[in-house]
Amino acid sequence: MSFFDTSLEFLKGVGPQRAALLQKELKLFTFGDLIQHYPFRYEDRTRFYSLREVNELMPFIQVKGKITDIELIGDKFKRRLVAYFTDGEGEIELVWFQGINWVMQKVKPNVDYVVFGKPSRYGSKLSMAHPEIDVLTEKSEKGGYLQPVYPLTDKLRNRYIDNKFIIKLQQDLLKAAISHIRETLPASIVQEQKLIGKKEAIINIHFPRNNEWLLSAQRRLKFEELFFIQLQLIKLKLVRQGKFKGMVFSDTAILTKFYKEHLPFDLTNAQKKVVREIYTDMKSGKQMNRLLQGDVGSGKTIVAFISILLAIGGDAQAALMAPTEILAQQHYANLKKYADKMGIPIALLTGSVKKSARKPIHEQLVDGTLKILIGTHALLEEEVKFKKLGLAIIDEQHRFGVAQRSKLWQKNADFYPHVLVMTATPIPRTLAMTLYGDLEISVIDELPKGRKPIKTTHRFDSHRLQVNGFIKTQLEVGRQIYMVYPLIEESEKLDLKHLMDGYESIARAFPDVPISIVHGQMKPEAKDYEMARFVKGETKIMVATTVIEVGVDVPNASVMVIESAQRFGLSQMHQLRGRVGRGAEQSY
Repeated sequence: MSFFDTSLEFLKGVGPQRAALLQKELKLFTFGDLIQHYPFRYEDRTRFYSLREVNELMPFIQVKGKITDIELIGDKFKRRLVAYFTDGEGEIELVWFQGINWVMQKVKPNVDYVVFGKPSRYGSKLSMAHPEIDVLTEKSEKGGYLQPVYPLTDKLRNRYIDNKFIIKLQQDLLKAAISHIRETLPASIVQEQKLIGKKEAIINIHFPRNNEWLLSAQRRLKFEELFFIQLQLIKLKLVRQGKFKGMVFSDTAILTKFYKEHLPFDLTNAQKKVVREIYTDMKSGKQMNRLLQGDVGSGKTIVAFISILLAIGGDAQAALMAPTEILAQQHYANLKKYADKMGIPIALLTGSVKKSARKPIHEQLVDGTLKILIGTHALLEEEVKFKKLGLAIIDEQHRFGVAQRSKLWQKNADFYPHVLVMTATPIPRTLAMTLYGDLEISVIDELPKGRKPIKTTHRFDSHRLQVNGFIKTQLEVGRQIYMVYPLIEESEKLDLKHLMDGYESIARAFPDVPISIVHGQMKPEAKDYEMARFVKGETKIMVATTVIEVGVDVPNASVMVIESAQRFGLSQMHQLRGRVGRGAEQSY
């Protein structure tokens, strides 16, 4: 066993109970996990400010000086501790509302302290709530370092596992680990890319000497991560091309029948191009592994159905796997319309399908009478066996790991099914090659006739009344609205509070409008119930966290307001934007 596989409980200061907490809350099991638990930001401790230059607009600052007096103000729940702090040039009040007894034991007048926190103004006085305070030492007087801030949870803080504690653990671990850190990249690459060594990178990601070293450490670790992802993907691709035979599907009779009799509209040129690429793959004798990328509403579903028909024409079966139950149900409803016209058996299998209903599905899959199966992760279960799975379609791939994808492949004994992965997130081609290097890429880059591009605008908080006015006009013409709130990783309680505050302010602004609310802490049944009400049009406004980002199809919802948009990632924003613009109306 290597040094980095050692269990965390054997690190000084941890022990079995804390180790169990760190496992549960942060998924940290070993020395290796902890050393790769990197800070998410750094506090600038490189200089001391004079209180004369401090104002309430400044971010976190560091000052040194003495406490002249301490007093307890208020009683019971309104109790607060105030310490009057001066550096000889100015004064600031340090205020504590919690942990008062502990602070009173620790803090004494006329001792030199270093204080770190966010200044604010209360009336005419400067104050700092719950600052970090430490006795001034020779080392801290020199200042001059960037302090790491690590991801934590409320539960850990309540058990006194705070940032200081994690810093201490990292310092102890680094001392012991230094001799065990090996260089992982070839010297030629390190030189060519002008990277720092692995050892330097690990030290400086936790305790950077200065900003330059921090940037070098981040660059080195990011490069390494992507480099190994690439290596793995290239290996996968080479192995697959050499080893994996695919079924040959060249019979297009059933497809021609569908085109002539049941295709409800003409395909766009982009759709035709993609269908040709898929057909070429499926008749080549090699396993297809293709990423189909297209904005929401560009018509990926019909392309998926055409691919399914190719497989069925070759006397095989097809499966479509979606990340959520609602999305699976929508795919089922959309594809069933076409399948019924063609007389092709189709079924839906999700976690909520009862055991009695599963049995006939399993039997029909094995004897080959069931041709199309739509579902969620439930498709990966052991008892789901196909007679001959010819095509596996995976929707919103970034929600499934590679392991889950390959589980679906292994449903066939003799050869792998063709794989089509669909996504609505427009990934730049170079990035797509990095993330999905084992996939060929097809893009549907035009919208069907009659669809209008979505108008995207940015508004500040000061425009809230105008935004509400705009929502009102949209509601009056019968549209539905999404209001999306961010998840802020630092605290689940805070997330819920933001969402509930938002819900209340919307309920006040639109007192007569029925509103749905959906968030991650609701039970799945409650979530599905609220979603279903919105889909049916019983509620007009949906207040939600990002749980709606994958696949809710409400053509009548034409406006989405995203609060604190800076907290979302780019792919999340695209996913969210994809929830509107599903009908012929102009969407915003």
